[in-house]
Amino acid sequence: MKFFEVREHIDAPPDRVWAILTDAPKLAAGRFGIVKVEGVIRPGARLKVWSESAPKRAFPLRVTEFAPPSRMVWTGGMPLGLFRGVRQFNLSATPTGTAFHMREEYWGLLLPLIWPSIPDLNPGFEKFARGLKAMAER
Repeated sequence: MKFFEVREHIDAPPDRVWAILTDAPKLAAGRFGIVKVEGVIRPGARLKVWSESAPKRAFPLRVTEFAPPSRMVWTGGMPLGLFRGVRQFNLSATPTGTAFHMREEYWGLLLPLIWPSIPDLNPGFEKFARGLKAMAER
């Protein structure tokens, strides 16, 4: 398994952060490293996401877990366990706001072949967390 992740403390309550995470137009507004989102972010929804790291490539995803305002999971990949990517969004209330944690894990039989073509997503994850923090704290 390979992964990328980011953590950020946000001086806003989890429900405010959650409202931003589940608003597709806000996510594609330029502060999050996301170029475009097709679909509505809700339980079981199918989404297509274009990121700044690969702006010409759509990533088809499914919202496989949706537990407001604490956890959401997007899952994508190939059938038969050949390759799978799972992005987890976790929000925990703190005395001063929200602990935000986003992690994307990859695994599958084709991971050794695909991993070298995956760009370093850490800068994009950091941009996402900073954008979420800035928007939620406004």
